[in-house]
Amino acid sequence: MQTETSFPHLLQAYFTERLLHQRQASPHTIASYRTTFCLLLQFAQQQLHKAPSSLSLADLDAPFLSAFLEHLEQARGNSASSRNARLAALHSFFHYAALYAPQYSALIHRVLAIPSKRTEQTDIAFLTRLEIEALLAAPSQATWSGRRDRMLLLIAVQTGLRVSELTGLRCQDVVLGAGAHVHCTGKGRKERCTPLRQEAAAALRLWLRERQGGPGDPVFPNARGGALSRDGVAYLLATHVTTARQHCHALQHKRVSPHVLRHYLPFLTMSGNAKTFADMLGNSRSRQSSLGLRTRHSFPRLETVEKVQ
Repeated sequence: MQTETSFPHLLQAYFTERLLHQRQASPHTIASYRTTFCLLLQFAQQQLHKAPSSLSLADLDAPFLSAFLEHLEQARGNSASSRNARLAALHSFFHYAALYAPQYSALIHRVLAIPSKRTEQTDIAFLTRLEIEALLAAPSQATWSGRRDRMLLLIAVQTGLRVSELTGLRCQDVVLGAGAHVHCTGKGRKERCTPLRQEAAAALRLWLRERQGGPGDPVFPNARGGALSRDGVAYLLATHVTTARQHCHALQHKRVSPHVLRHYLPFLTMSGNAKTFADMLGNSRSRQSSLGLRTRHSFPRLETVEKVQ
């Protein structure tokens, strides 16, 4: 019984049984939680001089975990939001441990009482039409990687997909022709079909012809043929933003991240720069009706916007 409730056993069971089988957590959640415990085990080895296999729940009390969270902010430069995400992973594990290690109930109760840190709400950044045009013109069309980057940026701007959804797109997820759209499984395992403008569909058709990938291959591969990583997308975006700043001075004072690209579509809709939702999509009535989109109002209803964002 001592072995079954040891920290290494509980940690392994938490990932293999709790997250994978009972909760069926997404790969992104599991990866985030895994990173949290990798950082925790490294911190424990430095501070307690114990190998991960020698740790016990008694070592991971509230003062020690509070010191770990402080280390993340001070030494690693993590934001309060990142600190709260790491704390959420710890809370999730200790909720699980409470069921199988009742002898540590008092310790677990104190750990679960560690509060999240309040974060400041920052203004949502967005890019204007001129800034988007400068960014799309930055990748060189003379190289394969440049054509891939421009296609990725164009799809990101016109569909509002998250980075994970962009990198996870497969060739079989792209539907061209009547009702052109891309299909993806996004956050919360929600499946979405996001319509494409005519220019985006035409450009994507040319790219897929050049790409020559199989149905299960990524739409935007890296140099080795695999899917781009989140860091890879951030790197190529930063490279092209640097180039675009030479021609668009408005970008000099803006911090452009992959998430900022998602805000262009709501900005276009809410600012009134798009006359109608049909103009924004650039599709014919048959394409709109096939996707169940309404275009009567200059400012689309909330449920219509959610289908596109």
